[in-house]
Amino acid sequence: MRRSYWTRGVLAAAVLAMATPAMSQSIQIGRDGIRVVPQEDVRGRRDRDERHRDDRRHVREGVSEREAVRIARRQGMRDVGAVTRTRNSYRVAGTDRRGHRIRVDIDRDSGAVIRVR
Repeated sequence: MRRSYWTRGVLAAAVLAMATPAMSQSIQIGRDGIRVVPQEDVRGRRDRDERHRDDRRHVREGVSEREAVRIARRQGMRDVGAVTRTRNSYRVAGTDRRGHRIRVDIDRDSGAVIRVR
């Protein structure tokens, strides 16, 4: 009789020991089939998703004025006089290294140089 209780106790302990890791995993169903995902990966993915969600709030579109000035300097502008923001572009006016007036039009969305005069 004692042996029967002892056997059942060992069997119950083994079942609980095997069930504990199973509770800390999750199942992911995707295009590659079904796979078991460890709990650490699930926790890390949640943290990553929360950070990504925060990053999406601060997403800006297009080019800033500072970037427009940098692009204009790459086109040969030495001294920047004024930056004018229009609906679709930035117009950066200034002088080149020889002292000639120069104006660079830059697309606000892509940062592409439209015109240099």
